[in-house]
Amino acid sequence: MTQLLRKPAGTTGKVHEITVDKARTSESPDWGYVGFDLWRLHADDRAEGRTGDREVILVLVEGKAHISGGGQDFGELGARMSVFDRIPPHAVYLPAGADWTATATTECTLAVCSAPASGDYPAAQIGPEGIDLVERGRGTNTRYIHPIAMEERDVASSLLVTEVYTPSGHWSSYPPHRHDEDNFPEMTYLEETYYHRLNPAQGYGHQRVFTEDRSLDVTVSVSDHDVMLVPRGHHPCGAPYGYEMYYLNVMAGPMRKWRFRNHPDHDWIARRDA
Repeated sequence: MTQLLRKPAGTTGKVHEITVDKARTSESPDWGYVGFDLWRLHADDRAEGRTGDREVILVLVEGKAHISGGGQDFGELGARMSVFDRIPPHAVYLPAGADWTATATTECTLAVCSAPASGDYPAAQIGPEGIDLVERGRGTNTRYIHPIAMEERDVASSLLVTEVYTPSGHWSSYPPHRHDEDNFPEMTYLEETYYHRLNPAQGYGHQRVFTEDRSLDVTVSVSDHDVMLVPRGHHPCGAPYGYEMYYLNVMAGPMRKWRFRNHPDHDWIARRDA
C-alpha cells in the first residue's frame, strides 16, 4: 500500500494529523511545506491547537462551531450542514504564534490547513464572503470550485486552499498536470494534499499520482474522509457514475503562486477546450 494514501484514524476527534515529518516517506522524502489535520466533532466537543511558526486556515467543512484564535472571538461560524450543499464555507486565517479553539455547536468537520508563515497577516475570517462557486471545464471534465484562499485573494503568505466538486462520472485535476519545479513563471513548486469526500458516502473515487518518467506511478481508490499526498507529478481524479466527489486541496511551496504544466501527451485536451 502506498504511503501517499492516508486513512482516517477513526470517526471522532482528530482523525488526520499530517505534519511535515509524518508526510516524509520514500515516496515523498523532500516534503517540507503542507500540514493537514482533520477533526470530526460532536456538539460540545472541542478542538484546539497552536500555530507555532506556521500559518493556519481553519475550514469548516460542514457543521457549526464557535471559533476563537489570534486574540479574536469569531463567534459561531458555519452554515452548510453537508459539504455537498455546495454553499461557500466559513474559514478563518490564523498567523504564526496564535492559539485557537473550536467548540462544536452541531456535528462538525473542521480542517486545519497549515504551511510555513512568511508574512504578517492578522487573524481574520476569510469566508464565506468573497468565495463564489466557479464552473470549470467542459463535458465530463466539468467541475465546480470554491477558491477559498487562492493567489488572487491576498489573505495568506504561503497557503493556497480550494474546494472542488466533481460530478458523478466526471474527471477533475484533469488533464493531468504537475507543479513540482521551482521555475517561476513557467511553473511553481507546490506540495498538495487532497481531502476526499464521496456522496453517497459508501462510494469511492480514483486518483493517480505519476511522474513522466514513471519513477512515481501510484493509482488508488479513495474513500470518504481519505487524504492523498501529492509530493510531485501529475494527479488526476475520477468519480465513478453514481458518486459525486468533493475534495479540499491545500498547497504550499517556496512561492504563493499556482503555475502548472499539463502532461505533454494530454495537453491537447486543454488546448481544445480553451
